[in-house]
Amino acid sequence: MNNTDVLFESSIPELPLIGRGKVRDIYGVGDDHLLIVTTDRLSAYDVVLPDAIPGKGAILTKISLFWFNMMADIIDNQLTDLTMDDVVMDTALCDRMRDQSLVVKRLKPLPIEAVVRGYLIGSAWQDYLDTQQICGIDLPEGLQQAGKLPETLFTPANKAGAGNHDQNISFDTVVDLIGANLASRVRDISIRIYERAATYALQRGIIIADTKFEFGLDDAGRLHIIDEALTPDSSRFWPVDEYKVGTSPPSYDKQFVRDYLDTLDWDRTAPGPDLPPAILTQTAAKYHEALKRMTS
Repeated sequence: MNNTDVLFESSIPELPLIGRGKVRDIYGVGDDHLLIVTTDRLSAYDVVLPDAIPGKGAILTKISLFWFNMMADIIDNQLTDLTMDDVVMDTALCDRMRDQSLVVKRLKPLPIEAVVRGYLIGSAWQDYLDTQQICGIDLPEGLQQAGKLPETLFTPANKAGAGNHDQNISFDTVVDLIGANLASRVRDISIRIYERAATYALQRGIIIADTKFEFGLDDAGRLHIIDEALTPDSSRFWPVDEYKVGTSPPSYDKQFVRDYLDTLDWDRTAPGPDLPPAILTQTAAKYHEALKRMTS
C-alpha cells in the first residue's frame, strides 16, 4: 500500500476481531451486534489486491445505506441505531473510520450469494456461450454479450472466502442448502430489490447489469439483507449513454480494474499484481461518480 490516505486494514484494540473478509473487517460488539469496517481494499477475481482505492470504504458505506433505506419496506436489514462512537471509546479511531463503519445486528449469514442478472455479461455470458444456460436456466439462441435478458434471472453462487473463487450453483442446490421456502423467499426478494433499483438507476443514467446480495437470519428466523447493497463492488453499473450491445460496456465499478488485470500475465491467484497510480485514481473517480449519480 503506497497511499497513506487509504485504510487497507483496520485495528480496533478495544473490540475482538472476528474476521477479515475481502473488503470488510468485522469486530464483535457484545452478543448481539457487530462493528463492520468497510476498508479501502479491492478484490478482483476473488483475490485481495495489494493496493487500495482512496475513499472506497466510505463510498460503499454511503451507497449501501442509501439502498438499505430505500428497500426497507421489502426486507429487514442489518442496520441499528448505534454508531461507532457508541461502541469505541478511542475518538481518534472513530474520526479515522467513522464514515466507513457500521454497527449492525449479529445475524447468521446464509451460505449463498444471491446474484441477480438483468443483462448477459461476465461469467453468465461465458456460461451461455458454453451451454446456452445460466445456473441451469435454459436461454434462447441468439443472445448477445451485454444484451438485456428476456427476464430478470436469479443465478446464485456459493460464498467463497478470501483467495477462493465463487462458483455458480443451481436453484435446486440453493434449496438443498437452505430449504425450499427460504430459497424461494431469497430469490423473490432479490429480484424485487434489483428491479426497483434498476428502474431508479435508469432514470439517473445508469444501467444496473447485475448485482449480488447477502442475507442472514436472526434468532427468530427473520430474514435480513446484510453486508452491502448495490455498490460498485457488488454490481455492474453501465452509463446509459455509452452502452452498446455486443461489447463489454464501460462501467462505474471495479470492472475497470478487471479489464486492466486482463492485460497482464496473471493467473488470478494470490498474490495479486500491483496497480499503477493511474488505475487507482481512475477507479476512485468511477466509484465517486457512482455515488454521485445514485444518491444526489
